[in-house]
Amino acid sequence: MIGDALAALGGRRSAVLCLGLLACIAAHPALAGDCPGNRNALGTSRTLVVDRREQPRIGTMQYPETLPLRDHEVVLTFDDGPLPRNSSKILAILASQCVKATFFVIGRMAQAYPEGVRKLVEAGHSVGAHTQNHPLTMDQMPLERARQEIDEGIAAAKSALSNGAALIPFFRSPGLLRSEGIEEYLASQGIQIWSADFLADDWRHISPSRIYELAMKRLEQKGKGILLLHDIQARTVAALPRILSELKARGYRIVHVVPATPENPATPTEPKQWQMHPPPENVTMTRWPDAVAAR
Repeated sequence: MIGDALAALGGRRSAVLCLGLLACIAAHPALAGDCPGNRNALGTSRTLVVDRREQPRIGTMQYPETLPLRDHEVVLTFDDGPLPRNSSKILAILASQCVKATFFVIGRMAQAYPEGVRKLVEAGHSVGAHTQNHPLTMDQMPLERARQEIDEGIAAAKSALSNGAALIPFFRSPGLLRSEGIEEYLASQGIQIWSADFLADDWRHISPSRIYELAMKRLEQKGKGILLLHDIQARTVAALPRILSELKARGYRIVHVVPATPENPATPTEPKQWQMHPPPENVTMTRWPDAVAAR
């Protein structure tokens, strides 16, 4: 999914392996009516604060639980950046609609474009980690090697920030590939693992119109959920304005997610709210890795 952009970064590696203590900065909703210069903006309806230790794994593509969203609520997530020429455009589109999202950055990309990571945080988005090198073998490699990928990716992203604590304890594995050992390690570090509830297949060589169609079709089938996109893709840049416009037209609301801290406790929820109803039927757990491998 990273393509030529990641390959061009060469063989630079981070020597920093320590996770340290990850913290977060609280965000405030950017309501549509408060969006400067755009009274008809989609906006961000609310901020959801989650206890990563109570729910260590989320996303119905792989796990029984997902975020406790209400009907017609959507969480936007973007993987694989930052890549300035496209990530900056994604940021501008989100800003024009006062929408907040969650970004999972790759360590090597953060090392190459640290300003891109800082811009995400400065814009008020949540920024988590996506490994150091984006290997599509996380489910097969020895645990120590997988831990190194995770640790180096987090360290590289933190080093791009003047305040390393701005990197939040959310993690998404490349290709959604996982193993029990990886999950146990991340849980032991207090890091929440994010899968997704539906995809738009934007890592594949498809048109922006097809990305839009898949995103809306799969969202309509579920009624709510976590959408996985990629901010490094030009086709995603082209599709995003139409997706946001259609979300607004169909009455969907954007939710921004941040981790709980002692100063910012978790949003009160009931256990049943962490279950997707009805259960996911449209995208199987095996489809994502197969699609990536075929690329």
